[in-house]
Amino acid sequence: MSPPLHVKTVSVLLLFLVSVLAGCPAPLEEEARRPEEALRPVRFFYPEFKDDLGSSSLVQAIRRNFEYLERLDPGYVFRYGSDAFTCRDVMETQRLFLSLIRRHPEPEALNRAIKKNFRLYRAAGRAGNRKVLFTGYFQPVFEARLKPTETFRYPIYGEPGDLLKIDLSSFSEELAGHRIVARIDGKEVVPYFSRKQIDVHKALQGRGLEIAWLKNPVDVALLQIQGSGRLSLSGGKTISVGYKASNGRPYRSIGQYMLKKGYLTREEMSMQAIRRYLEEHPEAVDEVLGFNPSYVFFRVLENGPLGNIAVPVTRGRSLALDSRLFPKGALAFIKCQKPVIDAFGNIVVWEPFSRFVLNQDTGGAIRGAGRADLYWGSGEHARIAAGHMKHEGDLYLLIRKKPRQ
Repeated sequence: MSPPLHVKTVSVLLLFLVSVLAGCPAPLEEEARRPEEALRPVRFFYPEFKDDLGSSSLVQAIRRNFEYLERLDPGYVFRYGSDAFTCRDVMETQRLFLSLIRRHPEPEALNRAIKKNFRLYRAAGRAGNRKVLFTGYFQPVFEARLKPTETFRYPIYGEPGDLLKIDLSSFSEELAGHRIVARIDGKEVVPYFSRKQIDVHKALQGRGLEIAWLKNPVDVALLQIQGSGRLSLSGGKTISVGYKASNGRPYRSIGQYMLKKGYLTREEMSMQAIRRYLEEHPEAVDEVLGFNPSYVFFRVLENGPLGNIAVPVTRGRSLALDSRLFPKGALAFIKCQKPVIDAFGNIVVWEPFSRFVLNQDTGGAIRGAGRADLYWGSGEHARIAAGHMKHEGDLYLLIRKKPRQ
């Protein structure tokens, strides 16, 4: 027998009240398209702030963050959900936080200080799911040469001179904030060359844009997905390269394509599995890589990999988020899972972790309020962790409370 109507009504009200008090609004029905939809203020219950890394890397990441913030006008406005804060507010937030972690190393004291001094915003998550999907990226090392050979014949390119970045705001108010990447073909403005046009039809060949040559097209594609990397040249010399521009085409996941085609299963999916499959099935390389029309152009870096705020990213502390939805340079706190890796390079178990991070990067695949990419650094541990990380978690952003707020 169904309960009386008033019982049902009371139950619904109780569930609603619990949800509100817990700071858990209803999940998004559609993917967030605006900052107001991406972040929601936490009114009552803050998470427990624990950090699994030493404070030195956090201090380094924040100091690098200041390099970005100090380039901006102090009145520059960042959107934290529906609220607006100036660059000055963000800098005061991070200066205060630095002083707190120096004065309150004990977790209990730090938690009290954060609850007293900071407002908290929680990422809304994916549509139908309040959680954020965390993946990882790292700085890979590829063998390369500065001149082509029979072995090294797949180039990475610098930014082409005919690549145009067109701001559409001046054409219509409805297009404010939108831009396209294009080129001029005769008297027409057309989309810039796709991956297939560049790699298969050699649209950029002979224009002197080559930075270096790699061993195979899979290396080129994976370097583009990571956005930066080190190139190991002959004679023990290395150079670092990083993202300079893209062709403006939409990013499409080759991993999802391979799942759909049955080339890999969801259980075995990883960056390592993608590489292994394409090395074993060279006839599928053009098909799989061509599914993603997006193409990245590089530049040589003096100081390691740079994020989208043009400062070096910090291992374990730099996060890549959707730059359309989340404020660049924001102080954040994440809760997710990390791998425990044995001496043979095997992942033994995934364990919970939490830490403070900085929003210092973005990526073509990082779209929406429910996606985040954690930078793992370089080396074998980073390669394994980043290649296999695909876990749900929570993402919070912190900002200093204003007086009498």
